[in-house]
Amino acid sequence: MSRLPLRPDLDWREDGTPVARNHDDVYFSAHNGLEETRAVFLQGCNLPEAWNGKEAYTIGELGFGTGLNFLAVWELWRQFRPSTTAWLHFVSFEGFPLSRDDAGKALARWPELSNLTEQLLSNWPDRLSGVQRLSWPVEGISLTLHVDDIASALPQSVFSADAWFLDGFSPAKNSDMWSEDIYPLLAERSNAGASIGTYTVAGHVRRGVASAGFTVSKQPGFARKRERLEAFYEGTPKPKPDVHGVRSASNRPKSVAVIGGGIGGASIANALAKFDINVTLYDEADHLGSGASGNPMALVKPRLDASDTVVGRLMLESYVYARLTYAELPGVSRVDVAHPPANEAEQERFLKIKADMPLDESLLSIEEDGTLMHRDAIMLRPNEVLDSLTASADLRLGAPVSFDIRNRVVNDEVYDAIILATGSAITSHPETGWLDIRKKAGQVDFLTEATAAAPYAVSSGRYVLAIGTLRLAGANFEACETAPPVSLDVRADNLAAVASLAPHLHKDFETEHLQSRVSIRATTADSLPFVGAVPDYESALELFSGVRQGRMSDQDAPLIDGAYVLSGLGARGFTFAPLMAEYLASQLVGAPSPLSHSAMAAVAPMRQILRDLKRGKI
Repeated sequence: MSRLPLRPDLDWREDGTPVARNHDDVYFSAHNGLEETRAVFLQGCNLPEAWNGKEAYTIGELGFGTGLNFLAVWELWRQFRPSTTAWLHFVSFEGFPLSRDDAGKALARWPELSNLTEQLLSNWPDRLSGVQRLSWPVEGISLTLHVDDIASALPQSVFSADAWFLDGFSPAKNSDMWSEDIYPLLAERSNAGASIGTYTVAGHVRRGVASAGFTVSKQPGFARKRERLEAFYEGTPKPKPDVHGVRSASNRPKSVAVIGGGIGGASIANALAKFDINVTLYDEADHLGSGASGNPMALVKPRLDASDTVVGRLMLESYVYARLTYAELPGVSRVDVAHPPANEAEQERFLKIKADMPLDESLLSIEEDGTLMHRDAIMLRPNEVLDSLTASADLRLGAPVSFDIRNRVVNDEVYDAIILATGSAITSHPETGWLDIRKKAGQVDFLTEATAAAPYAVSSGRYVLAIGTLRLAGANFEACETAPPVSLDVRADNLAAVASLAPHLHKDFETEHLQSRVSIRATTADSLPFVGAVPDYESALELFSGVRQGRMSDQDAPLIDGAYVLSGLGARGFTFAPLMAEYLASQLVGAPSPLSHSAMAAVAPMRQILRDLKRGKI
C-alpha cells in the first residue's frame, strides 16, 4: 500500500456536487449540503446550546470530505463562542483527502461561508498519511485531521469528544467506516453525555451505537430522508492504563515556567500563549539562543525513512507543522533544498523513497541523478524567529536560575507547571539526570557580509546555506562532554563541503572575515526527543520492576506533578520543536493530541525506563 494517501476519484454533477466513484456516493446532499449539516449534525448534537458556559468543547467527525461540516461549526462558533478564551477542537478522520482545488470547487456553492472557506483553503492540509494540526488562535478553533484508513487511525487517536458527527459515505457503500469495531472506539473517546448526530438510521448502525453505551433515538430526517439518528453516551469512560505517562494534566495550569531559551523553550512559550496561559521563560544567558539554537542560519527539512514507520511519520508531521508555524514569521525564507546522496547506502535509501513517496510533488521530488529535492522548505534566521515565538512570554534572562520541580518553584516563585527545555544540561538536574542524553558538538563557519544572494540551500552530510549577505557551512557531529574550541580542521572540512556541494559559493568563504561557532546538541539513543511529563524515577522502577521478567504493569506511570521536559531535539531542533511544543501544550490544557498514541509513547520520557528495564540495564 502506498504511503501517499490516495486522492478520491471524483465525478461532478451539473450542480457542483462531487461524487466519489469508488464509493458511488455524494459528499453532501444535492438538496443543500449546508442545510443538511445544520439539521443533522448541529441540531442533532444540540449546538450551540451544548457548549454554553464551557471553556473547551471537542467534536469528533468520521469523514472530513470537503470540510463543510467543519466550516458550518466554525460559523456557529463565531456567533455563539462562550467566551473570548474558549476553544473549539474539531477532530476528523479521512481516508481519501481531497485536493485544495477540489475542496474549493465543492465549497464555492456557499458564498456565505467564503471568508471561512478562504482561511481553511489557505491552510489546507498537505497530502500526508498521519496527523496534521491546524489552528486559528484568534478564533479559538483547532482542526486535527487524521489521514489514514479508519481502522488504523481511530485506535491511534487521543482525545475525548463531547459530540460526534458520523458522516462517512453510506453504510451500504462504505462498510469500513460503519464497522461494528468502530462504536466501542467512539465510546472510549467520549466524555459523559457525549452526543452523536448522523443521517443514517441503518439497523446495524443503531445496534452498534447502542451496544457501545449510547441511548439512540430516531428523529425527522432532512429533505428526502425520512429519519436521522441522534444518540447520547450514557456510559462511563474507562481509561486504559497510562504506562507511558502521556495522559492530559488533571488541572489546566494558569502559570507555567519554561527554563531554556532555545528553540524548544521558545516554541513551548508560543504554543502555550495560544491558550492564554501566562508563561515566564528563564535562561541564564542574557539573550535567547545562546546554545545550539543560536547559529546565524538554520535549515528546516525532514530526514525521510524508506518505509512507513512511527518515527518516519513523526518526522514528516513535524516538518509540515514547522513549515506552517514559521510561514509568516520574520526572518523566514522559502527555499528548494537539494540533497544529493552522500554515499551508496543513501543512494539506495533514496531509490526506495522514490518507489514509495511519502509527500507529493509540491514538497518532494527526486531528480534523474538521484538528488532528493525538498520543495518549498524553510530557511530561517534563528534570532528573529526566537524573538517572535517568545513575544508573549515574560522573559527573565541574564541571571542565575534556581528551581525545584517537585514544588514547582523557580527563583522563589511558585508556578502551576515547570517545563525543562535546557538541552543537554537537563542531565545535571536531580530529577532528570537519568535521561540518556548524548552530547554532540557541531561547528559552523559563516560570514555576514557577502554579496547579496537569493535563498540557496544544499545538504548532504554537511550543508551550505546562503541568503542575502549571510553564508553558512556546517556542521560536524562529534561526541563531547563540553563544547570544544573552534577547530581549523573542522573548518577545513566545512569548506571542503562548500567546494563539493556549492562550488559557486566557495569564493565567498575565502575571506578573513569568516567566523566560527561551536555548540552542543542534545541527542538521544533513538534519535527522538524526550517530550512530556517527568516520571518519578525511583517509584517507576519499583512499580514496573516486573518488566525485567517480561511482565508489563497495568498501572499508570508515576509522575512528578506539574513537571515536564522538552529536550533531545538533536540536529533537527527547528524541525521538531513546533510540533513537540504543540503536543506538550495540548497535554497541559487537555486538548486533543496532535500525535498518534504510538508517537506519544515514542517521545515520552517514560519510554527510556521501560526500555532499560526490559533490557536489564537497570
